[in-house]
Amino acid sequence: MVALLWIMRPDDANVAGNVHGGTVLKMIEEAGAIISTRHCNSQNGERCVAALARVERTDFLSPMCIGEVAHVSAEITYTSKHSVEVQVHVMSENILTGTKKLTNKATLWYVPLSLKNVDKVLEVPPVVYSRQEQEEEGRKRYEAQKLERMETKWRNGDIIQPVLNPEPNTVSYSQSSLIHLVGPSDCTLHGFVHGGVTMKLMDEVAGIVAARHCKTNIVTASVDAINFHDKIRKGCVITISGRMTFTSNKSMEIEVLVDADPVVNNFVKRYRAASAFFTYVSLSPEGKSLPVPQLVPETEDEKKRFEEGKGRYLQMKAKRQGQAETQA
Repeated sequence: MVALLWIMRPDDANVAGNVHGGTVLKMIEEAGAIISTRHCNSQNGERCVAALARVERTDFLSPMCIGEVAHVSAEITYTSKHSVEVQVHVMSENILTGTKKLTNKATLWYVPLSLKNVDKVLEVPPVVYSRQEQEEEGRKRYEAQKLERMETKWRNGDIIQPVLNPEPNTVSYSQSSLIHLVGPSDCTLHGFVHGGVTMKLMDEVAGIVAARHCKTNIVTASVDAINFHDKIRKGCVITISGRMTFTSNKSMEIEVLVDADPVVNNFVKRYRAASAFFTYVSLSPEGKSLPVPQLVPETEDEKKRFEEGKGRYLQMKAKRQGQAETQA
C-alpha cells in the first residue's frame, strides 16, 4: 500500500475553485507509478521503471476544492506476466472541519520497462493473493482491458482538422488543440513522459472544448478508459486535440487524441501516443447542474461518432441503474 498527501492550491483549480480533473489524474498516476515500480523491483534481477499503459474508466464522485487535502492511496490487486493492476482511491479532507469524502476510484495498468533498454518489457514478480477468487477476478479484468486496448488501435489514423468560420454548437466550433514541447520536467529520469503529465494536458484540452461549447463553468464528471499506445520521449512536440462527440441533456462527451512528433529524429514519423473520452458537466455559479446545448453533427463521420457516443452513454447509464438496484 502507498499513501500520499497533497494540499490543493489555487493553481490546481479553475476560476470557480474546483480542482482540475487533470490535477487529480496526475496525483492518481504518481501513486500508481510509485507502488508498481517498487513491486517490479522487489526481486533480484534487471532493474526497471513502471510505465502507464492504461487507465480504466474513472468517475469523479465529488468535487475537490482549494485548501482541501487530497489523500491518495494505491494498492496492487493483480499481476500478469508483463503487467501490474493498481487500484487507487482519492479522499478529500477539509482540514478546518476534519470532514472527509471519497472523490475518485481508479484502476491503472502498468508495464515494467528495463532501465538498460526502455523498449524492453520485463516480467513482473507475482503478487500473493489472500484468496483464489482474487486472482480469477483479476485475470478476467486483465483479459477485458487487453481486448478493449486492441479495439482502440483502429482509430489511430484519425486526425482532427481545423474548420474556418464554424457555426455555434457544431463539432468544429468547440474543437481545440494544444501544442506542447516535452521538456525534462515532464519526464521520468529515463527520458519519457510521465503518464500523469499527459493526462493533465488531455484534461485541459477537454475542458476548453466543453467551456467553448456551453460558455459556463464546467467540471470533469468521468474519464473513459485512457489508452497509452506508445511512449513519448523528451524533445518530442505533442499535439493534444479534442472534439465534442456527443451531448445528453446534462453531459458532454469529448474525444481527446495525443500525437507525438519526434522533431529531432528524422527516422521516426509522427505517431498516435494516447487517446481517451472525457465526460464533462455544466455548472451554475451555485454549483448546480445546468442543461447542455445540444451538439449539431454535420458530417457523416460526426453523426457516426455521435451515435457511438450515445451508445456509450446509454450503456453506462444502464450500468449505474443496475448497480443502484443491486445496492437497494
